[in-house]
Amino acid sequence: MAEISLAKARTMIRKTLEAGRAQEMKPLAVAVLDAGGHVIAFERSDGAPPGRFELARAKAYGAVMLGMGGTAQRDRAEAQAYFMIAANGIYGGQLAPVPGGILVRDKRGRVVGAVGVTGDTSENDLAVGIAGIEAAGFAAEG
Repeated sequence: MAEISLAKARTMIRKTLEAGRAQEMKPLAVAVLDAGGHVIAFERSDGAPPGRFELARAKAYGAVMLGMGGTAQRDRAEAQAYFMIAANGIYGGQLAPVPGGILVRDKRGRVVGAVGVTGDTSENDLAVGIAGIEAAGFAAEG
């Protein structure tokens, strides 16, 4: 099974943070998880609140555990709130169903992990996260 190496995870984080700085976003935090939902790497920009780890991880964790990016999770929550309430209960309240949770797919389309970005608007978090994932040679599904 393909994996996200530590070097690739660090590239995703670096490129995500660079994209955020280039767009003059608020300080960001980025978590990269493997396909089992385990943290590979995390970093937060200077000035990002300390609680951002949990939120970045929750965005990524929801994406990998449910097999859908944060945008799809948000849409599902709006259409079927009971589904996301149940899923969040099953996963111990660890999901954040909003944009910024991004599935990472390899060249064959297999899910190899997820990235969670938080700190600016959810849509901005999503955009820079996609840039970071693609810069590392993977496909993104937000």
